Amino acid sequence: MVYVVSLIAGLLFGVGMVISGMVLPDKVLAFLDIAGEWDMSLAFVMGGALGVFAPCYWWLIKPRGKAINDQAVNANSNLQVDSRLIIGASLFGIGWGVAGICPGPAFASLSAMNPGLLIFIAFMLVGFLLAPVINRQIK
Repeated sequence: MVYVVSLIAGLLFGVGMVISGMVLPDKVLAFLDIAGEWDMSLAFVMGGALGVFAPCYWWLIKPRGKAINDQAVNANSNLQVDSRLIIGASLFGIGWGVAGICPGPAFASLSAMNPGLLIFIAFMLVGFLLAPVINRQIK
């Protein structure tokens, strides 16, 4: 049952990314360009997502300590802002700003078989594999 719920959630996420335009790098870059031709439509997508998630989290997940399907919620309890967090967030933001795409929408747009996105995903997977090695070096 957990796999069915995960599949449905993933499909809904992917369809939402496609419908909202978050899989279009040009649209994302226009959203990030607040000093130029800013396209604020993705702010409504993010606001809508928060509007659905926040009440569910505060009323259903947080009091119970587990998800609706009784799976444990693996929330990070580390609230410390350190150099690793700042470097990681900066690299993510720079990559998002340069490419106009981030991991979720990249996977959601796999069906388009866009060569640029396939290269992005390949290098993103390399980054996923290298991250633990780099993380051990930083500690």
